[in-house]
Amino acid sequence: MRPGCFEGRNPDAGIRNPNRLSGPGPSQAWGAGAYCLWYHGRMETSESAGKPSVYVETTIISYLAASPSRDLVVAAHQQITHEWWNHQRERYDLFISQLVVDEASGGDAEAAERRLALLSDVPRLPLLPESLALAHEIIRAGLVPPKYATDAAHVALAAVHRMSYVLTWNCTHMANAAVKRRMEEFLRQAGFDPPILCTPEEMPEG
Repeated sequence: MRPGCFEGRNPDAGIRNPNRLSGPGPSQAWGAGAYCLWYHGRMETSESAGKPSVYVETTIISYLAASPSRDLVVAAHQQITHEWWNHQRERYDLFISQLVVDEASGGDAEAAERRLALLSDVPRLPLLPESLALAHEIIRAGLVPPKYATDAAHVALAAVHRMSYVLTWNCTHMANAAVKRRMEEFLRQAGFDPPILCTPEEMPEG
C-alpha cells in the first residue's frame, strides 16, 4: 500500500465494510447541474456540457471530515483532498451511492455527522441488480477479496452507471497501478467502459 492511502482503520474515518451487496432502492436520482438519462433503471450522465462524472468513494469523504493527521504524508493527502473538493469539484458531476452513505454513517458520531453533511446534496446512484451481479463477478475473478465486497460494489456501480472516474484513497483495491490495469481489462471483457480509478492528486483539473 502506498503511504497515506486509506486503510479504514482510523476511528475518525467511519469506514465500515458490511460485506453485503444489497441495499435500498433508488433515491436522489438527479443532482444540480447533472443531466441524467435512464435506460432500464441505469443512470447515465450527459457530458454534452463538458462535465465528466465522478463517483465519490467513501474514503474521500472521510479525508474531508477527519481531524488533521499527525502523519505528514496523510496530512498532505488530506490537504490535497480539501483543495480538490473546494476548487475542482464544480468542474465535475459528482455522484455517490447508498453504500457510501452507509459507510460514512459509522465511527465517531461527530465525524459521521460531518461526513453526512458533505454528502447531503450529492445525488445517489441506485444499486441495481446489474451492478450487484458485476460486483460478485469482480470478487470471483479475484480482483477484490470477499471480505471487502463493498469495494467491489463501488467499482461495479460506477461501471454500470458509466461514470468517468472513481475518486478514492483506497489504494489497496482501487487506486494502484496493478489493480487498475487488471480491473480495466476485466470490465472491458465484461462489456463495460471502465471508469478511471484515481486519487484527487491524479485527477485532471477539469
